[in-house]
Amino acid sequence: MRILVTGGAGFIGSHIAEAALAAGHEVCVLDNLSSGRRKNVPAAARFEQIDIRDGAAVAALVADFRPDAVSHQAAQASVSVSMREPLLDASVNLIGSLNILEACRAHGVGRFVFASTGGAIYGEVPESHAATEETTPAPLSPYAASKLAVEGYLATYATLGVQSTVLRYANVYGPRQDPHGEAGVVAIFAQRLLAQEPLRIYARQVPGDGGCVRDYVFVGEVVRANLAALEGRLPHRVMNVGTGLPTTTAELLATMQAGLGTSAVAEEAGTRDGDLQRSLLSPARFSAALGGITSLADGLAATVDWFRAQSGS
Repeated sequence: MRILVTGGAGFIGSHIAEAALAAGHEVCVLDNLSSGRRKNVPAAARFEQIDIRDGAAVAALVADFRPDAVSHQAAQASVSVSMREPLLDASVNLIGSLNILEACRAHGVGRFVFASTGGAIYGEVPESHAATEETTPAPLSPYAASKLAVEGYLATYATLGVQSTVLRYANVYGPRQDPHGEAGVVAIFAQRLLAQEPLRIYARQVPGDGGCVRDYVFVGEVVRANLAALEGRLPHRVMNVGTGLPTTTAELLATMQAGLGTSAVAEEAGTRDGDLQRSLLSPARFSAALGGITSLADGLAATVDWFRAQSGS
């Protein structure tokens, strides 16, 4: 197969590109390098520096490469940025996605895999519950709203010949995650712990309460889900990619400190605009389709090893 990976120079997209190549597919990476890095793109992949908001450039690439399937990872991925700049968020996540979909429709691309958000789209998940794919979405940020809007468009494009799979990610972490943005607390903590720098825990409700509850999923599980969907092996049109295991920010930090054998000064900060207090996804469909899920301890160990190698420590 010929597979186009948008955002393929980024954290998640580059892992998908690698896995697709390893599975014997031809891969083209589209990325504007606003947050992705050229060095993340596998050498065997074709690379095109294009912004998905440039509809003409997107259409020209799809016409030339003629992909059989698209893994659409390119996005404005920060909830807090979307709260400050909702128009920017919509221009990338909604208009950019429509540019990709229009190119797919025009050139007969029959399979489209969309990176949606389970960590934001369901809104607040009550205690003792995990959101399933049947849970009614309740977006509380422009980021979540833009992702949900694209999901709605995908249903329309299915009638136009572009069949889609929606993967709703929990909080993804792993090697290559960028610690310099506002997303990716695992990457931020790893870098600061290795450098013995102070870090911050944003409150769930009040400073010192341990922080928000999240579902942390290793990037390898996201890769498995994408490859199965791209190859037509996934029996679900919509699927959560998460673990179902709740972890507070303080618990995450404690696990990472234990693994590293180091510690840092942690500032107990207030709440942050757009942050959900509790987000947790049911992994039932994922587990039934793809098997076991990497434990948080194992995933964090692999991630910390990567960051340690990058820092030379």
